[in-house]
Amino acid sequence: MKYSLNAILILLLLSIYACDDPEDVSFEEETREIDWQTAADSSSNALVDNVWNSSDKYFNYGNTGNTDFHYWPQAHALDVLIDAYLRTGDSFYKGYIDQWYEGVPVKNGGNFINDFYDDMEWNGLAMLRAYEATGDNKFKEGTDQVWEDIKMGWNETAGGGIAWQKNMLQYKNTPANAPASILASRLYNQFGNEADKEWALKIYDWLKSNLYDAGTGFVYDGMNRNSDMAKDNWELTYNQGTFIGAALELYNITNEAVYLNDAIKAADYALNVHTNSTDRILKDEGSGDGGLFKGIFIRYFTQLILHPDLSEGTKKRYVNFLYHNAETLWLDGTNRNGVLFGSYWATKPGSSVDLTVETSGAMLIEAAALLEDEGLNVD
Repeated sequence: MKYSLNAILILLLLSIYACDDPEDVSFEEETREIDWQTAADSSSNALVDNVWNSSDKYFNYGNTGNTDFHYWPQAHALDVLIDAYLRTGDSFYKGYIDQWYEGVPVKNGGNFINDFYDDMEWNGLAMLRAYEATGDNKFKEGTDQVWEDIKMGWNETAGGGIAWQKNMLQYKNTPANAPASILASRLYNQFGNEADKEWALKIYDWLKSNLYDAGTGFVYDGMNRNSDMAKDNWELTYNQGTFIGAALELYNITNEAVYLNDAIKAADYALNVHTNSTDRILKDEGSGDGGLFKGIFIRYFTQLILHPDLSEGTKKRYVNFLYHNAETLWLDGTNRNGVLFGSYWATKPGSSVDLTVETSGAMLIEAAALLEDEGLNVD
């Protein structure tokens, strides 16, 4: 494996932090003045070191030899590589981005098409970002491939919406509709196809009408799972996050204030409901799929923070919240013997971690580095 100079420096840092017993690692000597660029270098390199499958060119499901392939987390791990590449310009990350495109479709059966519409949406979004970051048309081709299939998931059961899964066409949920609206908005914003804008609006309108509580900002998970039109009121951070993203993207292409207000209300609901009241840390949603939920929320919450039309008071409140969570994760929730993140960001893990949990932690550290790079600091 060929390492960049930056990667070698980070590996040296990791060796300094390493010890035989993870519990012997202390953060007491590190002040709260964290260099987030260095922290992000460390965490994003660790994601590769801990879970990358160098033989088959995809991310393993954990760091303890579990080589199971799960399609949807591949997108979010790719997003972290893109975050790091955009932040540093380091070819170390670009190399893995290219390898990802080689390995993932092979493990997925020869292409990017999947039975789950939301899984394709996540990967479409990540590949579109890879195209924007690298200019390599293969990523646009991958995005177009999944987008054409995703649109086939729309049907009029439950009044519209994109289905969650191809063998459950009656079941509509936020994970299958909010990311689809984000993807459609971004495609329109970049390539100007009016049909994509129409899709973004149509999907969002259905989502807001059926799975959003305008009074509180709560986003339901789904409806009609059992063909009874009942709603699933599961409290999940990533539903709040993807709704924020869908609303914000529509604000960007329409300049209609209602969308920005929707995003703020959904964000405030998450900060008020999905945090531990004793320490203001986003709640623990476990490992497995749940391990990715907070990271997804953070990605779209960060984009809201960075929006120039967000009021200064709201921006400061959000910035402080994100840094508080990132600081807690880095100093209290990270096992530095390998740079492993806990599913609850105030508690360090042992020696094993899921891809999903590790990716969420890396998303948060990259988000803090992005805010730092944009000159946004804690008051």
